[in-house]
Formats: sequence, structure tokens, C-alpha cells
Amino acid sequence: MRRAALAAFVLALLGNGPAAPDNRQIVEHFARLFYTERDVKQAFETYVASDYIQHNPGLPDGREAAIAALQPMFADRNRSFEVRKILVDGDLAAIHIFAKPDPAARGAAVADFYRLKDGKIVEHWDIIQPIPEKSANAHPMF
Repeated sequence: MRRAALAAFVLALLGNGPAAPDNRQIVEHFARLFYTERDVKQAFETYVASDYIQHNPGLPDGREAAIAALQPMFADRNRSFEVRKILVDGDLAAIHIFAKPDPAARGAAVADFYRLKDGKIVEHWDIIQPIPEKSANAHPMF
């Protein structure tokens, strides 16, 4: 009896092998590769499912289609993508980005929403809000 309790205690401490990364870690690593390092191919091949569902009406479904569409945009060094917030709740994540097509532009606030399943991003939605010249209030967008 004592041996079984000790074995159960040790297993509880050690777990059943290395722990899988949680969704926050996955999204943070994906965001670093994709938005900061701009390594679209590596980010998508590592963290996105091949049958990725795309809700942006301008892009087709699938990981390879996303890579083909996004690589040229992220390769353009005049563009900037600055991650401002990452929120993760269960299998859903949101990344708030300050995006600028060129250094002189006001840019836009972008919210990318992702759904994860089994350690992979499987679905994406986005909202893009251009930064206006004038605001009706004094609150920053970020």
C-alpha cells in the first residue's frame, strides 16, 4: 500500500513525460516568429494546421495558401507589425497589432483572432481598423 502511494506521488510530481506547451506558449512563439521575426513559413509550418480555416474573405483556406499570400507582405521591410497585446483564453487567442504599410503612414489597429486545437492554430479571423487623422476622444487605440 505504501509503495503504491509513493509511486502515485512520484508520478504526480513527474507527470507522464514532458509537458506539452500550453496555448499561451504556442501563441506567443507563433507571434514572435510571424510578426516580429517575419518568418511566415516557419511560423505557419510549426504552429498552423494544414487544413487551417480562414475567415478573411480575401484569403483562401489552408496553411500553404496563407504562406503564399502573407510571405510577400511580411518580406517588405517598409511595413511594420508591432504586437501590442496577446490574450489567450482556452482554445481562443487574440493578438492586437499596430501595422503600418510604410513608415509615413498612420497605420491600422489589427486584431487577429485564432482558434487552437491539439497544439495547432486551426482557424483565423481578423478585424482591421485604420487609424483616423482625428479622433472623437483622447483615448489611444493601443
